[in-house]
Amino acid sequence: MDNYRNSLYIDHTGTRGFVIGFIHLLLLMFGNMFFSGKRPKNLGLKQGKLAPCPNSPNCVASQTKSEKQFIEPFDPKGNPEQEMSRLKNILCNMKGVTVITSRKDYIHAECRTLLMGFVDDLEFFLDRGEGLIHVRSVSRLGYSDLGKNRKRVEMIRRLFEIRQ
Repeated sequence: MDNYRNSLYIDHTGTRGFVIGFIHLLLLMFGNMFFSGKRPKNLGLKQGKLAPCPNSPNCVASQTKSEKQFIEPFDPKGNPEQEMSRLKNILCNMKGVTVITSRKDYIHAECRTLLMGFVDDLEFFLDRGEGLIHVRSVSRLGYSDLGKNRKRVEMIRRLFEIRQ
């Protein structure tokens, strides 16, 4: 009887592993279509400012009044236009980052997560009057980003300050 009962339990770990791997492959192949979202229409400058953050924790900005979403602007030490060019070079060398728009005073980049293809929009604005580079990083989809935008901006800041 025990041999009969044991024969009913079939080891599915190979099949299960194949199915999980297949689902993972599908997410990698098609995740960009489902998780990238549409490019927001509020990107860029409006009256000398980057767009405000939405009322969700998946955004950080240096021009916001919200304490939870505030992040310090970058402080360029050299020629402001050269510093923006240097910042663009840093972004171009980061995995998953694509610079979409680059001008002397403005950069927009899309930051794509490797696994699911979620896209965050990252913007930098050179405010010559203040002598600062303002920053805004926001997720296109979802409510929380688990601090990903803040971590990314702070990593870019460290790279920016190292090379000064």
